[in-house]
Amino acid sequence: MSTLLGSNLRRLRTAKGYTQEAVADAARISVAAYRNYETGRAIPKVNTLLAIARAIGVSLNDLVTEARPLTAVRFRAVKRLRSREEVLDDVARWLDNYIDIEAITGETADWKLQELVGRHDPITAASEVRRVAGIGDEPVRDVCGLLEYLGVKVLSRPVCTDGFFGLSVGPADGGPAIVVNTWERIPVERWIFSAVHELGHLVLHPDSFRVEQADEIAQEEKEADRFAAHFLMPSAVFKQEWDDTCGLPLIDRVLKVKRIFRVSYKTVLYRLAEEGDRSVWQRFNAQYARHYGRRARHSEPLPLGPEEYQPVENRRSKEPEQLVDVDFTADRLSRLVRRALEEERITRSRAAEVLRLSHEELLERMEDWAA
Repeated sequence: MSTLLGSNLRRLRTAKGYTQEAVADAARISVAAYRNYETGRAIPKVNTLLAIARAIGVSLNDLVTEARPLTAVRFRAVKRLRSREEVLDDVARWLDNYIDIEAITGETADWKLQELVGRHDPITAASEVRRVAGIGDEPVRDVCGLLEYLGVKVLSRPVCTDGFFGLSVGPADGGPAIVVNTWERIPVERWIFSAVHELGHLVLHPDSFRVEQADEIAQEEKEADRFAAHFLMPSAVFKQEWDDTCGLPLIDRVLKVKRIFRVSYKTVLYRLAEEGDRSVWQRFNAQYARHYGRRARHSEPLPLGPEEYQPVENRRSKEPEQLVDVDFTADRLSRLVRRALEEERITRSRAAEVLRLSHEELLERMEDWAA
């Protein structure tokens, strides 16, 4: 149990964004004692375990039970993740909670794209998904809402790495579901693209959902990228918007079009290069450097000194005219929990558990609902 408990403590604590010191202080135990519990060197008494559960904002059951194993998962990363198993455990519990709330409220979501799965090339699939979604050629204003309408469960989970952007879970494991890495140093534009990229995998690559496969398959990644680029920027309307900006400098054209379609400047450049403008990357980077005095994306060859330290919120990856957090928000699960709570089908503690909120945060949320 000590190994399981320690793994659950570490996973749940990091998911909440708490430090070991913060949990120990809230549970009124020493930091050394808490560390021993998390590393498996010691097992806490029941009262201590209850105090730790309250401090983290989870149930006792979350701390002492093992998550069900997921198998129909597409979880690739450009580098090895030490937290891979913790992420999978967290996703399994989130999915189970989501499915439970759906059953309680009687509101299940149909996978509206089942008839498209595995039948089209990336560009055709992107067009067909837009047809099913009923959005025509309009820019995607609410990607999470759109995914939820299509029957996809969406989870935002910050993982402190830029080597992993998202994963998807097939219907066989309680999906379709998409998990996006919303780490603050990854721009919101990348969150949106990652979500649609994973939707591409769900539609294009149904036979590639195997949890044991951890390495990326280059061809499938290219196909999902192409799906995402054409889904977010359909060819006809992209060409029209691009032509309408023909009198502007390249950098202004790219940044204006990216704002229209709520995508990364890289997605715009990708589409332009795909349509034959092979020098567009070089020309954009040169103009951007002249205009801003730095590259659009750089590896900090001359890092800032401590005297120029900035708060975390100012250190987000540099995305020109970047979007903000509220541009990527899932809301279906919150709505289902609110309904279940107002109909007294679940307790407040269960609602807080499912929404991953503390008791105080839930009360604040309920005040907003009542306003």
